[in-house]
Amino acid sequence: MDLRRRRLRELATFFVLAFGIWPIVAVGVVGGYGFLVWFYQILNGPPGPHGG
Repeated sequence: MDLRRRRLRELATFFVLAFGIWPIVAVGVVGGYGFLVWFYQILNGPPGPHGG
């Protein structure tokens, strides 16, 4: 019985990580990177040739 309970707990932990925590972390990382690029472009202008 102990092995079955451990397996269920392990499976529940996997589902919480796979469908709960990691998607939130992924969205945070991508959003943070997008914010950094946006802020960099606010300070230095968009990429490309300079007008002249």
